[in-house]
Amino acid sequence: MFLVISDILKDTDLSLAAKEYSAQDGFESGVGTAGRRARQVKNNEQAGDSVLAESLRGLIRKRLENHDLVTAAARPKSIVRLILSRYREGMAYGRHLDAALMDGQRTDLSFTLFLNAPEAYEGGELVVEEAAGEREVKLPAGSMVIYPSYSLHRVEPVRSGERWTAVGWIRSLIRDEGARDVLYDLAIAKRRASALKDDELVDRLGKVESQLLRRWADD
Repeated sequence: MFLVISDILKDTDLSLAAKEYSAQDGFESGVGTAGRRARQVKNNEQAGDSVLAESLRGLIRKRLENHDLVTAAARPKSIVRLILSRYREGMAYGRHLDAALMDGQRTDLSFTLFLNAPEAYEGGELVVEEAAGEREVKLPAGSMVIYPSYSLHRVEPVRSGERWTAVGWIRSLIRDEGARDVLYDLAIAKRRASALKDDELVDRLGKVESQLLRRWADD
């Protein structure tokens, strides 16, 4: 699944992010969290463990855990890791693959949440490789993209300005990618049936969803 979700964060959330990223201290090299091969192509900065950074990470987790579309698409069992990332002029992250296991947990889905406006920097596009070609992503502040963690991807060099993002990984209750796609389609169908006030259809779709969750969930 490759999915863009808008308006994950509110304006007040983005103001908190701007306060964290505008501070010139509290960031360190991102090489320490990269795997052996990725370390060779990673050039960015990551927020440390300041009170403000922890507050922002906690807020982002809360927004993700309570967002209906994130739940429908990812069926999160846990957010494995969340990193506040900063790219300044000349920084980039070459083609790499995310680790299959982080902190003793399986990574099924990766996400990038954009924390500042695309016009605040030149370059810095996230490029995800797929069988049909490459997808280039640069989203408005507060929007995110979710994609399979097995995807090769890179961040293009930032030519000017600064690129602010939160990146993370999700362990899903649903291990199989095809099963997650089916459940996502069911969730969207339920939303539309609810909007049409078709209670019987909502109940029928809910029954199918529940049975599939019982069959597929890896709890």
